[in-house]
Amino acid sequence: MGSFSDWAEDAVLKHILKVGAMTQPTNLYVGLCKSTIAESATGSTLPNEVTGGAYARKRCNTWAVSGTTPTTGSNNIAIQYAEATANWGTVTDFAVVTHSTTGQVLAYGKLTTAKKIGTADTAKFATGDLDITLD
Repeated sequence: MGSFSDWAEDAVLKHILKVGAMTQPTNLYVGLCKSTIAESATGSTLPNEVTGGAYARKRCNTWAVSGTTPTTGSNNIAIQYAEATANWGTVTDFAVVTHSTTGQVLAYGKLTTAKKIGTADTAKFATGDLDITLD
């Protein structure tokens, strides 16, 4: 389960209290990391993000949000990465980011189960697998 980053919390609070405006991102990307993501991480400083071996953050602009408490957003489509052409290592965390290589981290979370991605493996999340909660 994931939560908001420091940047997103600040932007939402300023928007709600009318001391700043938050512009909706053009695209959202899901990045994969091999260590814990801090609330202060940015899209340029994701800790131990997978690199090489055909890895690229995956664009995902389709999310669903529940109306229950706590409010939870989930990916509304399956997310599938390119087949790994090298060992990506053990992925432990994910981040929702505003850019394919830089940008701001909006939300992040730890995977329920760490997953080793080796050569010829394909990382994927089924619809609803990534949950981000605001409570």
